[in-house]
Amino acid sequence: MIGKPGDNFIVINWVANPFRAEKFLELWLPAAEAVLKYGATDWALVRSGDDPQKFDQWGLFADKTDFDRYWYSEEISDYRTQANGLFLVPLLPVWYTVEGTGSINISPQSAVRSPQ
Repeated sequence: MIGKPGDNFIVINWVANPFRAEKFLELWLPAAEAVLKYGATDWALVRSGDDPQKFDQWGLFADKTDFDRYWYSEEISDYRTQANGLFLVPLLPVWYTVEGTGSINISPQSAVRSPQ
């Protein structure tokens, strides 16, 4: 999900209004996934374990204009209108450039522990 060096990575910090987090999540999850229709190669909507009102939306784009097509599309504008009152404003998308990545691939066999 992290991409490769040079990729554009967008983060949108969402803070749900008190007692509105579950409704926000239910409404916004399909909108977050919709980035794939606008050129993103990966996406995630993650929730803070420390503050369940806070969410981060991540998207990986080859081109920043693809995000603009997503964000200003009629589809996502409609989702934002429906979510009005469920989150704090302003929303300020923040761009990052992937500078390096890494991972460890664990085979299913090595991840299985035998009973002791």
